[in-house]
This record gives sequence, structure tokens and C-alpha cells, in this order.
Amino acid sequence: MTPSAGAAETSRLSALDAVLDAQQGATLSGDLFAVVDLLDQQPALRRALTDPGTPATVRQQLATSLLQGKVGEGALSVLTAAVEHRWASGRDFVAALERQAVRAVLASTAGGQGLDEVEDELFRFGRLVASDQGLRNAIADRAVPVERRQELVRGLLVDRAAPATTTLATRAVRARERSFAHTLEGYLELAAQVRQRAVATVRVARPLEADQQARLQAALTRQTGRPVAMHVVVDPAVLGGIRIELGDEVIEGTVAARLEEARRRLH
Repeated sequence: MTPSAGAAETSRLSALDAVLDAQQGATLSGDLFAVVDLLDQQPALRRALTDPGTPATVRQQLATSLLQGKVGEGALSVLTAAVEHRWASGRDFVAALERQAVRAVLASTAGGQGLDEVEDELFRFGRLVASDQGLRNAIADRAVPVERRQELVRGLLVDRAAPATTTLATRAVRARERSFAHTLEGYLELAAQVRQRAVATVRVARPLEADQQARLQAALTRQTGRPVAMHVVVDPAVLGGIRIELGDEVIEGTVAARLEEARRRLH
């Protein structure tokens, strides 16, 4: 993607964020997910709503005529706003709507400590799946109907996690173009964006003490210039030291990495 194309996409997404943030309603996220599923199932409709040769007003009228009364006004407002824009592909259009559905779920938890809880539960569940090959394969097996795989995830989380966590983890099973793990990572990034925070994954050989975690979080906040959501992974393979993944930046200070570097120099 060229810089200009990337800037245009960011502008479109930001415009949709603003529309979503102005909406209310308990059914907003569910309605948006339903629209996403409909567009995934009907490529002809997806093409009709994104056809650059058709005036935006006509595309918006089509969306309204098909879905008014079937979804809430909030979801319809987000959809018609998305239809107004030009998208590189129909898949980008649907992905932008799915982003808003996820943001709607996250926004419903934003009061108090709710979003902290959901972030933590999503991260921990992602780690659980990553560490269990059988579970990972069961979730990813596209030979099994997606509804059955979603029921597996729901059964693992219901009554054990926040409703929003269950909703998002279950939704991630669909993993439209990425793996389940990458989809969850995308949700965590969106959660951080909702509160204008950066996300750091910290890998250590043993759990950090509370004061160590607080000092590290403060240091990362100073480095990034904004609050940091820090997820700590205890990984004995690092042997000692610490590895920090902060966006595209990796700060490597583990014993394992130093040993590997020493081995490379010896050869």
C-alpha cells in the first residue's frame, strides 16, 4: 500500500469511527455483525454497495431499502456512512464494518474496569489457545462448520469470562482473513486505541513483581508518550532478561537471545 493510499484508508476508518461513536443502542454490535455476515454471504450485494461507477447516493438508497427495519438505526447509519466512501475492495469495505462492530462491543464495556477485564481475558484466552495444539487445531479446522467451532469457544468461556469477552472470542473464530490468534491481537489493538493506549507484550522467564511491572510500565509510557497496556507472558524459554514487543518495535534483552548471538559469532 502506498503512503497516500494508507493515509486515505486511515481517513476513511477515522470517519467511520466518529459515526460509530455517535451511535447508541444495545443491539448495535449484533446488528453490525449481522450486516458483515450478510455481505460475506452475498458477494453480489457487496459489489453493488462498493461499485465506484454507481453514485454514492444510489448505493446508500440500496442499503437503506434492503436493511431499514431489519437492523437498528445506529447500524444503518454506520453502513450508509461506509457506503459513501470508495474502498480498494469489497473485502476492505466489510472489514471496516467488522471493525466498527468490534468497537461497539468494546465501547459497551468502557466504563469502570470493564475494558481492562475484557482485554486481560482476551489476552489470556489467546495464550491458552496458543499453548494447546489440540484446541488451536479444533478452532482453526475449516472442515468443521464455524457454528460448531464457535460453540466450542463459547462453552469454554461462558460464565467464566465477561460477556463481551465471550462475544469477541466467539466472533474471532470466523477469522475472515487471518488466524484466530491474529484476529484476537487485532481486537486487543482496537481496545487500546479506544483508550488511546499503546500495547506492549512483555516476555519474561518468571513473573514480574508488582513494583517491577509498575516501573516497566512507567518507562514504556515515557518512551511512547502515552499510556501503555502491558501484557506479560511468562516463557521459560527466554531463560532470563526480558523481551518487549511494542507495535513494530522489538526490544530484545533476554539471555536466550544473547546466547544465540554468541553462538552465531562463534560460527
